Amino acid sequence: MKRNEGLNRRDFLKVGGMSTLAVTLGATGVLSLGSATKGFAQSQGNPTSGFGGYGPLVKDPDGILDLPRGFHYRIISRTGEKMPNGDLVPGMLDGMAAFQGSKNTTILVRNHELGTNAQYPVNGKKPWSKGAAGGTTTLVVGPNRKVTDEYVSNSGNIRNCAGGPSTWGTWLTCEETRELGHGFVFEVNPLEPENEMSKTPIRDMGYFSHEACAVDPATGIWYLTEDDSPSFLYRFTPHDRRQKLGALQKGGLLEAASIDESPTASTSQFHNGQTFGLVWKEVNPERAKGDARDRGCIQFSRLEGAWFSAGAFWFDDTSAGDGRLGRIYRYIPSTNTLELFYESADSNDLEMPDNITITPWGDLWIAEDGPGTDRIVGLTPEANTYTFAENQLNGSEFAGPTFSPDGKTLFVNIQQPGITFAIWGPFARRNAARQRAMSHAAPPSHLAPVVTDKLAAFAEREGMSVLEAVALERHGMPIL
Repeated sequence: MKRNEGLNRRDFLKVGGMSTLAVTLGATGVLSLGSATKGFAQSQGNPTSGFGGYGPLVKDPDGILDLPRGFHYRIISRTGEKMPNGDLVPGMLDGMAAFQGSKNTTILVRNHELGTNAQYPVNGKKPWSKGAAGGTTTLVVGPNRKVTDEYVSNSGNIRNCAGGPSTWGTWLTCEETRELGHGFVFEVNPLEPENEMSKTPIRDMGYFSHEACAVDPATGIWYLTEDDSPSFLYRFTPHDRRQKLGALQKGGLLEAASIDESPTASTSQFHNGQTFGLVWKEVNPERAKGDARDRGCIQFSRLEGAWFSAGAFWFDDTSAGDGRLGRIYRYIPSTNTLELFYESADSNDLEMPDNITITPWGDLWIAEDGPGTDRIVGLTPEANTYTFAENQLNGSEFAGPTFSPDGKTLFVNIQQPGITFAIWGPFARRNAARQRAMSHAAPPSHLAPVVTDKLAAFAEREGMSVLEAVALERHGMPIL
């Protein structure tokens, strides 16, 4: 990956001050200015359908965000700007979700990964814990992609990193910490900011360093990642699985993923014909990490992003693998199979995957969080890869990619100095068939995990996919 010099805050504010201009790079490459909200628009060329990507990136003349030709961005929110009530937009923008609002609006709920001291804290009126600077804000975005309202919706948390949207229009925000009595999941209703629910931890979802979560709409079961080292993969089965407001507060069962035999067992203890697979072991929510470790559950390096789509739960391990460049896993609940979909061997292919999403047309999009220039990288069901965006503000990660309900706008954050973008252009149309195809597709060959002949033969003999066999082998399954 390229390593570029980033803007300091003063330089950035000079760029950001052009709030009344739209920048257009025409086909001739000549820069022209016109009256509009701040944005960057490459000329309409002939981008592909999206099934193989959208073509090469065009340099942003402002040095912020490079996009393919034909795509535009608008900065809709910045850390330190005033919200309508006079409060300042908090810092450290992170995970995010989009919901359908009234009058064709999109409602964004956005995390702020802040600790106890911050220049721009989340100043809520009803914090869960006084002195904690983290929480969430809500943005109401009109059909013209301009913010009509912005306000605090949850406060008094620490390090709200990622989370996940519910099927009933709420956002689960997750604390990535186990400090000062924090380390829980909170449910935020964007239409009822800072209500009693938003400051009530869902304790049965565990006390640990949460990262992201995603729900299987077919079963109502939630899957949760842990950003710690080592980290574990959890699932939460609510007592009330009707998927409606208030259901999660009734509690449920928390479990951690394991291979059906202890990873520390000697291979001499196994015998021919024995089967191996994923099992879920119950853990005490108040000591989830300790129980998972004591029960021999799978130890990952550092789990990050999560997304559920078309019967598959996707998640990534940002610093796993020989080069510590990251892995992406796919779990299929209906067959209880865990697959290692991707294992990076080259930072030019993919480096330190973080937040992920499945696009409306079925591609897997990955936001990088490595050193230097971070990207949004796309993987297709047809085994193609492409770069959709590059962040030219070095040392600052992409966070929270999420699409509007109509699929026409991508919202994404750059964590520091704190920018929320609306991005639009010739995105492919919604395609449920390709979403299902992505759930069972083979990975691109250059990203697929390396498999030995012995492991491939073992997979065939045991009647499992190679991707399933390699996932289990990486985490201690003996190969007979």
